[in-house]
Amino acid sequence: MTAAVRVGFIGLGDIGAPMAMRIHDAGHALTVYNRSPGRAVPFAERGVKVAASVAELVAQSDVILLCVSHGQAVEEVIFGADGVAAHGRSGQVVVDLSTIHPVHTQQMAARLQAERGMAWVDAPVSGGPAGARAGTLAVMAGGEAALVERVRPVLLAFGGRVTHMGPVGCGMATKACNQMLNFGTGAVVAETLNFAARFGIDPSLIPEAVAGGFADSNVLRHYGQQMVAGTYKGNTLTGMKDIDIALDLGRVTGSAMPVTGLVASFFRMQIAQGFVTGGLATPMRLYAQGPLKPATQLPGRGASLSPTDKPKDTP
Repeated sequence: MTAAVRVGFIGLGDIGAPMAMRIHDAGHALTVYNRSPGRAVPFAERGVKVAASVAELVAQSDVILLCVSHGQAVEEVIFGADGVAAHGRSGQVVVDLSTIHPVHTQQMAARLQAERGMAWVDAPVSGGPAGARAGTLAVMAGGEAALVERVRPVLLAFGGRVTHMGPVGCGMATKACNQMLNFGTGAVVAETLNFAARFGIDPSLIPEAVAGGFADSNVLRHYGQQMVAGTYKGNTLTGMKDIDIALDLGRVTGSAMPVTGLVASFFRMQIAQGFVTGGLATPMRLYAQGPLKPATQLPGRGASLSPTDKPKDTP
């Protein structure tokens, strides 16, 4: 693919907007559309074409990327009365950057191919808005190998790595794996930092202490700071959506997911209590609602071991 190929981008949200801007900055011929026109103003100021409708964007594009909040939104953008399918043509490629259920992805891809002769690549991303701005997102692509290669140069405008995971749906399934790792790690990070604070350790030092070791992680370094500070950002409802996708895939494939199921319960508890802001940092709300401070009275200081705590070879 070269910059001469026309690219359309639908969905200029917190992560979609920086991805689209990097596509423009990479020299691709870009047209954008967003349901809320205000989101497109920065693009118009940079000389990017802003479509007044999905139909106009489709007419000016060969590859159409979308980044929206959930599967229902994807279906509406593609198959709605004035959606992509209504105006699309054979040979165009839809690239879905959203995070949705892989089975839903497969169903929509098959329908779009049958009805309009249009191809589909599912390419969810990981790394958040900061990664989108820096161009370091991890992109997990599902679709025919030739199609993934066709759109790879566009994806590399905002991705530090593009990995072809298999046929359509495999990108979304890989994103579920990504979220299982993320949210499971987030839960144990919260538990760890709370324990450290209760023992009298400054929990903000934990990421530094384990840096470079096996326990080091982006989740600990980035979200650990939010947990310690008690600054809850991100959308817990979106997090719950992602976990539910993983759990349903466990049901579909007959895969045991006891850890992910427990983590899902943590999120459901917080949502039921009205806490819908927190994202990956949400599990810390089980332990603290504000900044996490080290205890001044340390538990067990000077206490002797109980009989059950003594080493096994103690007489």
